[in-house]
Amino acid sequence: MNINNNLFVMTLVAALAGPMGFLGTDALAAGPQGGRGVRVQPLSADEAATLTFLREEEKVARDVYLNMAARWALPPFANIAKSEQQHMDAIKAKLDRYGLPDPALAEIGAFRNAELQTLYDGLMDRGETAYLEALWVGGLIEEVDIEDLDNAIAATSHADLAQVYGNLLRGSRNHLRAFASAIERQGVVYQAQHLDQETVDAIIDSPMERGK
Repeated sequence: MNINNNLFVMTLVAALAGPMGFLGTDALAAGPQGGRGVRVQPLSADEAATLTFLREEEKVARDVYLNMAARWALPPFANIAKSEQQHMDAIKAKLDRYGLPDPALAEIGAFRNAELQTLYDGLMDRGETAYLEALWVGGLIEEVDIEDLDNAIAATSHADLAQVYGNLLRGSRNHLRAFASAIERQGVVYQAQHLDQETVDAIIDSPMERGK
């Protein structure tokens, strides 16, 4: 099943973004202790699109890992699912800061973005066939996340977004290392699925970084 390119969809923003956050007026963020709000520099349409998309992209990872943890009851899914929740929370905090609505649905495995829904369904079908396949699914998710976060950092002019994306990027590299290690414990050498092999080798051959 060829699903590697399905995460490159940035289609859900216009309807979800609404009138606040990037249409030429400053967003109003809450001040300390609930005091007077402070003005924040609004996002461009592309920055808002990326932030909104990443919220659901991180939910894809979390929901897949929660289900794989329940299906196989083997590492590293449960721990990484908790980390993905932290990633989701970090993105949600930025959506709130810039006055953007949250696209993430409460239901596990449900997504507003139809392409992400299709992707999730395909990942689940693959991961439920065998524990090793589930590990490969995890590796694929993290490789695509790494590329998307690298692109998000390059495309933003907001230091706070770049910082959050950088934190998530370190976490995704750690997750890739964990999945690659688990695959190799099954007697299989990890092969790149989305990034180039040189980039993947450089990540998995380097030590774990601070960040989840």
